[in-house]
Amino acid sequence: MKNKKTLVLGASAKPEKYAYKAITMLVEKGHSVLAIGQNAGEVAGIKIQTKAIPLKNIDTITLYLNPARQKDYYNYIVETKPKRVLFNPGTENPEFYQLLELNNIKSEVACTLVLLTTNRY
Repeated sequence: MKNKKTLVLGASAKPEKYAYKAITMLVEKGHSVLAIGQNAGEVAGIKIQTKAIPLKNIDTITLYLNPARQKDYYNYIVETKPKRVLFNPGTENPEFYQLLELNNIKSEVACTLVLLTTNRY
């Protein structure tokens, strides 16, 4: 299985959060993980950044931000040029899908945890 460099946007150091579970599972499955969240912290050895840092060669950005909070990251995500953006349940955002499509970035409405569990990540 190939390592897919992944940015978890909306990361959380709270174990009950799906973003936390996603980081843990991505690390377990051997992917390189970067994390940006509201609060600094650490999950599975991955430091959560609180600012949008310039990134290169990102395969996937997986979103754990509601559509209203995503707006602040539109330009950042487009400039990062990931191969795809995963919209986890609760993050669906048709306005953003169109923007991604205009920039040749694939958007997928899917649960990161399900994709990882079923080896379809």
